[in-house]
Amino acid sequence: MNILPSQKMHICIVIPCYNEEKGLVLQEYIRFIEKNPAVLICFVNDGSTDATLEILKGLENRFPKQVFAHTYSKNLGKAEAIRSGVHFCNEKYTFDYIAYLDADLATSLEECSAMTSYFNDKITFVFGSRIRRIGAVIQRSPFRFITGRIIATIISHILKLKVYDTQCGCKVFSKTLSEEVFKQPFVSKWLFDVELFDRIIKFYGRKIVLEKMLEVPLLRWVDRGDSKVKASYFLKLWVDLYRINKICKSKN
Repeated sequence: MNILPSQKMHICIVIPCYNEEKGLVLQEYIRFIEKNPAVLICFVNDGSTDATLEILKGLENRFPKQVFAHTYSKNLGKAEAIRSGVHFCNEKYTFDYIAYLDADLATSLEECSAMTSYFNDKITFVFGSRIRRIGAVIQRSPFRFITGRIIATIISHILKLKVYDTQCGCKVFSKTLSEEVFKQPFVSKWLFDVELFDRIIKFYGRKIVLEKMLEVPLLRWVDRGDSKVKASYFLKLWVDLYRINKICKSKN
């Protein structure tokens, strides 16, 4: 590990990776890392069985001051990969903000990093939103768009929060907030974002939480068409929503 714990970075981006040998857009990563020396990227290899780890180690060797590959021998699932990655980075490194992002870069590294500009004395949580509008490029399959809107409506009802898109894989936190909301494991492997929102609401309280978070419409989000979510999960999804609903209704 060549990244010094005392070396202050602007932002740390945690990227969960499971069998991403063909999905990693290496040139985009390399171009971004070379242009942004104050950014740390922590890849979490989540028990991949292909050449993902070798590729990540190659990036780590090439950029030892900016890239670290945190690895697990068994697959933990996206939620735990991100949670453990955030926890690891908070303990080992120094930075102002921490984010997580999908490995296929459906949202670009540049746009994720740029979200730090929205932080101020009040805002501690900024998240991307896939809102179709003039001037934006939001490419999603009709099926994912329709099911996404249905699920989003249910989630807004569960959280009692008027939010358009809780499930976009681009979220940025202040270091202090991340240390709080990523402490405990999540119930769901894929809908953990909803649990994050619930934890933030309970941490700040409903009276001021809206002053602490900001939903930012993305300029570009491109569905790469290689989702790790199995079709069978759509049956379990409703069970997860039920369990999360019980958590959201509970008190700290």
